[in-house]
This record gives sequence, structure tokens and C-alpha cells, in this order.
Amino acid sequence: QVHLVESGGGLVQPGGSLRLSCTTSEFTSKYYGIGWFRQAPGKEREGVVCINNSDGSTYYSEAAKGRFTISRDNAEKTVYLQMNNLKVEDTAVYYCATDRDGDSLYSPPCIRDDYDYWGQGTQVTVSS
Repeated sequence: QVHLVESGGGLVQPGGSLRLSCTTSEFTSKYYGIGWFRQAPGKEREGVVCINNSDGSTYYSEAAKGRFTISRDNAEKTVYLQMNNLKVEDTAVYYCATDRDGDSLYSPPCIRDDYDYWGQGTQVTVSS
């Protein structure tokens, strides 16, 4: 069973930064894909940043480009999401997810339904 635990969320002012962490129960290299998703109140869960372990590519959503960076520490089994220049519209619950079955290899990147295991989420609130 894969376990994912997110941390690092909180309240931040517009323009501020946060770093989210996702600790996994396995080495991240075991997954076909690993990524961060978010869900704002009343909205669908959307992909933010996803890594394709098969070809090493990284997908950033338009909202994330230039402001968010994904990184990982395989030894620590941790994936990070560095978020800079946060905006009010970034307010959401952020989830870490992994694709262990390979579904993400056969569709566009960062599709929610391709990811099998999810953390419990961490709340990010951007407000003045």
C-alpha cells in the first residue's frame, strides 16, 4: 500500500512563498508519475505540476509556470512543491498523487484519473 503525506500548507499573503512536502512510503522512482494537484472550493481537482518518470519530463500547468517548481529527494522519499509569488487564486487544498500503474503514460500529463494514490491534502490559503 502506498502512503502519501503532505505538509507545509498554511496562510500566506499575496506575493509570498510556501514549500509543500510530500513524503511517500516508497522511493519516488518506483512510480510512473508523481505530481501535485489542487482543488479550490466549488471547483474540480486540477493538475498543477507532474513528473513523468518514464521520460523524465515535467509538466507545469499554465497557472504554475514561472512560479512553482517541483523537486524531489529520492533518499528521503520526498517530493517538494516550491510556490513563489502566490496569488489569491492559488488558494486550494493541495494534494500529492502517484501513478503506480502507468496510466499516465498513455494520456496527456497531469490527468487526475490516471493517478492511483493520494495524500490527505494540505490547505493553502493566500489572503491579505
